[in-house]
Amino acid sequence: MGFIYLGCLLLSIGGMLLIDRRFRLFFWRDAAAATLVTLAGTAFLLLWDAAGIASGIFLRGAAPIASGIVLAPELPLEEPVFLVFLVLCTMVLYTGAVRLLQARRARRDIAERSSR
Repeated sequence: MGFIYLGCLLLSIGGMLLIDRRFRLFFWRDAAAATLVTLAGTAFLLLWDAAGIASGIFLRGAAPIASGIVLAPELPLEEPVFLVFLVLCTMVLYTGAVRLLQARRARRDIAERSSR
């Protein structure tokens, strides 16, 4: 029962990657850039976590659904996996929103040209 949270995170990452693949938004658009953004974003958030842990703000807590594996004091195994999910989710949402806005703008431009 201790790996439920980790499994849910991995399943969620898989779901985001399926959405990404379907619409070619992030990794399936440019895998090298997406890898760089994901690594940089995750590293930044891990540094943020480290600062929060060092100042006593972030605490691990005991959860029966967590693995119990700790990578560093107050840093459970699930945290970096969650941060990867967070970056991936953010980038899929962002690139999807950009694509929707571009399509809307293109439809508006076509409508304006045809009304002239």
